[in-house]
Amino acid sequence: MAISLLVAGIGLFVFTIYHTVQWLLRCRRRHLMAKQNGCLPPKKLSQMDPFLGTDVVLQNLGAAKNFGFLNLLRNRHAANGLTFTTNTYFRTTINTCDPTLIQNVLSFQFQDFGMGPLRRKSASPLLGRGIFTTDDDIWAHQRALIRPSFVRAQVTDFSIFGHHVDQLIGLIGRRNNEVDLQQLFFRMVLDSNSEYMFGESVGLMSENASESATTFHHALDYAQQGTILRLRLGNLMFAHRDKKFRDSCDIVHAYADKFVAQALEFRRNQSSLPAERKAMDEGVRQKYVFLNELAKDTDDPILLRDQIVNMLLAARDTTAGLLAFVFFMLARRPDVWNKLRADVLEHYCEPLTYEALMDMKYLRFVVHETLRLFPPIATNSRMANKDTVLPVGGGPDGKSPLFVKKHNVVTYSTFVMHRRKEFFGEDADEFRPERWENLRPGWEFLPFNGGPRICPGQKFALTESSYTIARLLHAFSGIENLDPTDWREQLTLSLTLNNGVQCRLIPA
Repeated sequence: MAISLLVAGIGLFVFTIYHTVQWLLRCRRRHLMAKQNGCLPPKKLSQMDPFLGTDVVLQNLGAAKNFGFLNLLRNRHAANGLTFTTNTYFRTTINTCDPTLIQNVLSFQFQDFGMGPLRRKSASPLLGRGIFTTDDDIWAHQRALIRPSFVRAQVTDFSIFGHHVDQLIGLIGRRNNEVDLQQLFFRMVLDSNSEYMFGESVGLMSENASESATTFHHALDYAQQGTILRLRLGNLMFAHRDKKFRDSCDIVHAYADKFVAQALEFRRNQSSLPAERKAMDEGVRQKYVFLNELAKDTDDPILLRDQIVNMLLAARDTTAGLLAFVFFMLARRPDVWNKLRADVLEHYCEPLTYEALMDMKYLRFVVHETLRLFPPIATNSRMANKDTVLPVGGGPDGKSPLFVKKHNVVTYSTFVMHRRKEFFGEDADEFRPERWENLRPGWEFLPFNGGPRICPGQKFALTESSYTIARLLHAFSGIENLDPTDWREQLTLSLTLNNGVQCRLIPA
């Protein structure tokens, strides 16, 4: 017994000495790396609890609950500069709105940063191992699978959108033209995008939408709300015990699994066809189905499911959120509505074409200005996968090199960056589409991310949004605001309106 205790004691002593030496060597190596690169420590947010950062976490959760998280970020940057750090539960986060730093993280030093295990763990119940949670070779393979699905031929085929916008216009009329447009946009976009991805619309715009479609829609909403809460909890994620969240994820997966099974059956049928028949089928223009194309490259049902859930959620929220914010502003700016409608009518044709949309210059200005003030992904983050040095962010002015330790997180806010007056003028907080006549921003305008992870579906989202806006401004001559309040943020995986878009549309 005494010998066993002695051996255990010696083992513990050796273990402690070994890890202490390793820690000291790592500290020295980091110190030398920072010194050789001229790094200076960044500003730090003043915290009552400098170790666990409980006050910061509670501030974040309280602000989010009161629809003020983005304003809290703006206030922190106003007080602490472009780049500063926070410490929460022994994890250092570098907060920034500096486009140079963001460009290095997302592009020039792309290999030094990834999504990180915390993000994967928080999002995996819903998103699995999809494109938004993975890194390295897995991510590269998934992106290679997805990218061909957004070639120009598919993106500019308005037959994908037309029927669903017709349904939207009809539904607005049946509701006496008084509606919450945001709610309808989310339903319409889910319908059109599910048809593109699954080959079959969810059918939420129908008067007799199925119970399974409605359940799927609500489950998707609840599951992503739970996901963003887990992200905010960070290392306290273990405290998230919500059966409804898990059930919602299961509902979403079960709904997607149905279509995955159909796609795999399509794959099996295609593989059994003789070569002559395959060549004949390829020569005939057939309806494009995103999932069937993915299934040509993999027969892994979990991978297929994770991919389409990731893409469906991103496509729905980005496009529907953009449309909602456009009409929220148009309802409050009759001058912009009138100017935009004149632009649309000048170039409108039946059927509406991609070329006609591209000629609507003021429409493009309105979309860009909306994306500037209300970027779909208002905040985002990356985790350092190695010790590295960024060229800016250090020192009291944020212009010196910054040493970033492995596992440090860089959180960047496009919402704050897009409202910086040095980039967008003294009226940067105002909605003024005309500023885009001469504005040619670089990394200071980042509505769809940048670098290798730039959104592969951005052209699809912009085309669907522009098409829908043009159709609605052709169908309606005016819009009246029915909500006197200012916008309230709803931050889930993307930015939307908590108070919706309550308005009355006047038929043309």
